[in-house]
Amino acid sequence: MSRFTETLSSDQARKLVLLSQQIPPVKHKGTAIDASLSAIEHLGYIQIDTISVVQRAHHHTLWTRNPKYQASHLDQLLAEKKVFEYWSHAAAYLPMRDFRFSLIRKHAIASGAQNHWFEKDEKLMNSIMKRIELEGPLMAKDFENTDKKRRDWSSKPAKRALENLFMQGDLMIPRRNNFHKVYDLTERVISSDIDISMPTEEEYIRFLIVRYLEANGLGLASEMAYLLKNTKPIVERYLKEMHLSGELLQIKVGEVNYYTLPSALDLLNKLLSRSKLKILSPFDNLLIQRKRMHSLFNYDYQIECYVPEAKRKFGYFCLPVLWDGKLVARMDCKADRKTSVLHVNHLALEANLKKLDAFSEALSKELKAFMIFNDCKQVKIHRTTPESFHFAMDKF
Repeated sequence: MSRFTETLSSDQARKLVLLSQQIPPVKHKGTAIDASLSAIEHLGYIQIDTISVVQRAHHHTLWTRNPKYQASHLDQLLAEKKVFEYWSHAAAYLPMRDFRFSLIRKHAIASGAQNHWFEKDEKLMNSIMKRIELEGPLMAKDFENTDKKRRDWSSKPAKRALENLFMQGDLMIPRRNNFHKVYDLTERVISSDIDISMPTEEEYIRFLIVRYLEANGLGLASEMAYLLKNTKPIVERYLKEMHLSGELLQIKVGEVNYYTLPSALDLLNKLLSRSKLKILSPFDNLLIQRKRMHSLFNYDYQIECYVPEAKRKFGYFCLPVLWDGKLVARMDCKADRKTSVLHVNHLALEANLKKLDAFSEALSKELKAFMIFNDCKQVKIHRTTPESFHFAMDKF
């Protein structure tokens, strides 16, 4: 394969992306937790989210790639120091093997070269560090709120100080208690064999490029530098150098030139299981970049939990539905844990979805698995678009 531009059809490009994302899941040897760690290491991060109308995004994203996933896996992997919590484009679980590449952001925040959300109270930060050093891991609630006028968690001075210490690398989060962060000294959280050397610029940018392409199949500089301030121009420079050296290929999809790893095109020789349907989290790695999804999958998606209720088209927490190698529907779901009912408030099909009987069969099978994953025993579908679509409710 030459370094000159190859051309892929839209269908080939989608196949390359899905196989790179390991959707549907690939078979793994070893235990279920081994498969969870493998998924995190392959994807590079799993976004953490607080919304829990269905299983939280970090659990959902891993379950999508590991049907044997259990919510306890992340806690166990944290305890075994195989993953750690920090910031990717958002709060995330990251592979511990990649720890040294988090030092770039930490150093920038510690040195003042990059701003965090909160102003630094150095005196309070030093006091907190001394307390944690002496007392062991602590949570924000273990510190007095000295700002009595403001009561929300983000305004509590100690909480702001803890987050600053976490973001600049002095503290880490060895675990969460009821989803509340527990903070401890970094040296007590990481293993002694972890590489803590600062990456050079070349090491860091090459890491961003290669990790992104391994997990996503093909990509643009803007996608690899997503929400990484001032990084895109440097990524563009290294992409050009790596392309000229033959380390990367350019492939054209429609009118867009993407970069890929030469080995990635071997995936096109593999079969993509198109009959399997997957219900995705809105924060799944596959579709977190909405512009990319629109370009490659022609799927216009917006999560509407941040939209005023009167302006929502599909519902509070619509889950994209993948089938036949395409994004073909979306479901607004809510798991009622008290009654063990998974409510599908709105199932909306894309206008170009064909083969409705086969889709219905595939959805029935996966929705049953999704119901169990959400600790429910029954599914209730309240509304479909179009209304004429009749779903096989007898499957439940």
